[in-house]
Amino acid sequence: MTAQSIHWGIAPIGWRNDDVPEIGAGNTLSHLLSDIVVAGFEGTEVGGFFPSAEVLKRELKLRKLRIAGQWFSSYLIRDGLEQVLPAFRAQCLYLQDVEASVIVISEQTYSVQGLDRDVFAQKPYFNDEEWDVLCSGLNELGKVAEEYGLKLVYHHHMGTGVQTAQEIDRLMAGTDAAHVHLLYDTGHIYVSDGEYMSVLRKHIDRVRHVHFKDARLQVLSDCREQGRSFRDCFLSGMFTVPGDGCIDFSEAYDFLIEHGYSGWIVIEAEQDPDVAHPLEYALIARRYIDEQLLRSAAPH
Repeated sequence: MTAQSIHWGIAPIGWRNDDVPEIGAGNTLSHLLSDIVVAGFEGTEVGGFFPSAEVLKRELKLRKLRIAGQWFSSYLIRDGLEQVLPAFRAQCLYLQDVEASVIVISEQTYSVQGLDRDVFAQKPYFNDEEWDVLCSGLNELGKVAEEYGLKLVYHHHMGTGVQTAQEIDRLMAGTDAAHVHLLYDTGHIYVSDGEYMSVLRKHIDRVRHVHFKDARLQVLSDCREQGRSFRDCFLSGMFTVPGDGCIDFSEAYDFLIEHGYSGWIVIEAEQDPDVAHPLEYALIARRYIDEQLLRSAAPH
């Protein structure tokens, strides 16, 4: 497997944020997609403001871009599988229509990521019964995703019940590897646990989608000390793109290549586009990829 098996994308969250719709509201789909072309990426993920599949496909075709996937908020523990299924199938159908590869899922029961709570000290935890409900539900949703030609990839996320390495371990142990895969996110596991390689090394065989997200160490330290909410953390600039923070992505990238990873690596960083110019930061990330990752991984 070579680096040519990797598709590089960048998420729309740097232009517009689904959790805070007013942020970047002036950035249109055309603006976003054209910036992605200028920055040299192959595609993106679907944002909450994206149009119908028909309109989106036309815009993508004009720019020779592709869709990697889209986030889905599940409430399996709160609502049960049967309540979650209709919306999940509808999103799978949309993603099939736009020829995506994955559906990104995150269990949002008890999540504090959208609340004004200390994201470091007030994250939720699931009991044994809730873990069973989550894992069995994900197994079924994974099978449904496959009906639409998609892989279900689970996104461990700050402020949720599946955040830490230990919780990721439990999710992987409790789900069927044939139907439930892992989205590996450098930024979220680093902010949560202070390191980012252990999860990758342990679960490389389950990784089917990757987010490369960086963090600014001093801002992270300040946010943790002040007990800030997830929203306040990213508005303060805790996250950034590779090449602008404290994470060395070369070890993670080389490990992925060495173990035959094939698929998308999507650059992602929740930031305020009025503070962090989206195209400027997309170009910072692209330069880092070209100069530090692809060059170092090139055969000698």
